[in-house]
Amino acid sequence: MSGYHLCQVKKARHPYFIESISTNIFTIEELCFYLEKNIYLLDQTIINEKLLDWIRDELGLVRLYRKLYEQLENEETIGNFILPIFKEIGYLSHDEFRELQEKIRTIEIQPEDLRRKIKADYLVEYHMYNNAIQEYSTLLKKRNPGKMGVQFYAAVYANLASAYARLFLFEEAADCLWKSYETVRSNEIYRRYLATLSLFLSREDYEKRLDELKVPKVQREKIEAWLKESRQLPEEPETDEKERWKAVQTFLEEEKLAYHKSTCAS
Repeated sequence: MSGYHLCQVKKARHPYFIESISTNIFTIEELCFYLEKNIYLLDQTIINEKLLDWIRDELGLVRLYRKLYEQLENEETIGNFILPIFKEIGYLSHDEFRELQEKIRTIEIQPEDLRRKIKADYLVEYHMYNNAIQEYSTLLKKRNPGKMGVQFYAAVYANLASAYARLFLFEEAADCLWKSYETVRSNEIYRRYLATLSLFLSREDYEKRLDELKVPKVQREKIEAWLKESRQLPEEPETDEKERWKAVQTFLEEEKLAYHKSTCAS
């Protein structure tokens, strides 16, 4: 986007709510900014009659409304649908507009699984973890390994694990990491899996699982060191191993409660 864009159309009295990122917009400039920066997030939650009604009723852009309504009825591609919105206020320079067109064409020929993964990755960046989980899960359910290959789906499982972990759903995260590891034997994924186990298993069950996997002592010590560093818990020499482990679990539980309280998810 070149320079600043002063509002050329009146500001809406009532905002349009973009579901994918839980954000309100009040102007066509804000709409253009969202469309330009979030091509992979465009779906039926924004490409719909509700948006068109908002453009007509709140922004007073009747001509644009009619054009977009025709595009919607003809089931045009996303690119054909959104480009008139940019043209309405000359939001992009000629070169920027051409660059956006090329980007849209590239996206439209990408495999569906790749588009869905990128969309889910965007949602994670916006902290929309539940939405991201839904996208990753749908992708894995409908996957076509012949097109993308096993490495791709192993990465999807790993990213899904990260989304679960950010919601403190560590057991689900560990399950995804194990599936990723089973798909492609990655040492990094294996290390993440072992570390994640410690976040929801009791000390006894954790040690039992490590025994089942025949994890060598050297690797166990490395995991312990990594966990201690990542949690940044203070060392207390007088606290024995059992008590330190309980402290870690208490710390994580408090973090979990604080998170859900802040997001009204509890």
